[in-house]
Amino acid sequence: MSLTLSKKAQAVKPSSTLAITAKAAELRSQGIDVVGFGAGEPDFPTPENICNAAIDAINAGFTKYTAASGITELKQAVCDKFKKFNGLDYEPDQIVISNGGKHSLTNVFTALLNEGDEVIIPAPYWLSYPEIVKLAGGVPVFVSGNKEHGYKVSVEQLKNVTTSKTKALILNTPSNPTGMIYTEEELRQIADYVVENDIYVVSDEMYENLVYNGKKHVSIASFGEEIYKRTITVSGLAKSYAMTGWRIGYTGSTKEIAKLMGSVQSHQTSNPNSIAQKAALEALTSDQSAVDMMTKEFDNRRKYMYERVSRMKYVSTLEPDGAFYLFIDCSGVLNKSYKGKKIESIAEMSKILIEDYNVAVVPCGDFGFDDSIRLSYAIKIETIDKGLSRIEKFLDELN
Repeated sequence: MSLTLSKKAQAVKPSSTLAITAKAAELRSQGIDVVGFGAGEPDFPTPENICNAAIDAINAGFTKYTAASGITELKQAVCDKFKKFNGLDYEPDQIVISNGGKHSLTNVFTALLNEGDEVIIPAPYWLSYPEIVKLAGGVPVFVSGNKEHGYKVSVEQLKNVTTSKTKALILNTPSNPTGMIYTEEELRQIADYVVENDIYVVSDEMYENLVYNGKKHVSIASFGEEIYKRTITVSGLAKSYAMTGWRIGYTGSTKEIAKLMGSVQSHQTSNPNSIAQKAALEALTSDQSAVDMMTKEFDNRRKYMYERVSRMKYVSTLEPDGAFYLFIDCSGVLNKSYKGKKIESIAEMSKILIEDYNVAVVPCGDFGFDDSIRLSYAIKIETIDKGLSRIEKFLDELN
């Protein structure tokens, strides 16, 4: 056949994190003891009360279509959560419930972008951002944070890449993959820049509950009316409530943007799963002790992993304040020799680790930093210990 398929679709990069996870699962199925550090989801089960709410929904026959942008009760619960946790006032008609965080972001950029509009993406970034922007007709514009400043970007850096085509900035705090958090002062400076340049900020706050070291999560939209109306706040239940497979995300925005996103969703997917919506309602309105328990355990793992990696040769890292990842600078490994052959890329190092040491790590070339890897501590501490010991053995064998 001579028919040409979509150039947009052909340009999409496969997710390297999903590929790593799939490779680890394949080896495990062969009976190989693989430690997988690629997990982007909690290893905890979904809390029992949330599961029971889903069962109750099924038994009650709540299995039909709902309003495309979500049920009113869940939208109200999201509004209440935004008010209590984020200091943001939204009404239900400003909320769109979607099929997870990726779907929320897809709705956002479909509603915001015209062909050729530019979106500033600070690096390191979550690898799906540029792909979602491109599929919506936008042009990703990258700006790199540096290690000395916690991989966070400054307003001066943003100004240097702002053009007449700039439509939006993506802000991710706490960050995947670095675990870094923007301070209130840094956010206020970025808010001033956004307002002055009359652009949008897409604030991805998916890891907002997973914050450590006495730090506090701050939402950029909370700084006043001008930044509020230019912000689309994105969050969901996947990470904080161990509900990755339930696929519920949500956004808060102006009524105009919410209406556009709701219209887009009504044609592309219609409503999020009805049963998962009832489960999400229970998650947001019930006792939050399970979230606190998981956060404390992540914190214990975070401290352990950071201390272990900090003592390793040839690599370095910063202590993360949020999420459940450690971002590791492996530039010191490059040009070291392994079995008589120089290691010329972090992708090559990652290949050696999984093939020779049965450890799966995520090389961060697709996150905008090709000299680094990401390790998840959303796995049991005994498994973390085993995997880190294998990585140490690999580093000890370099010369």
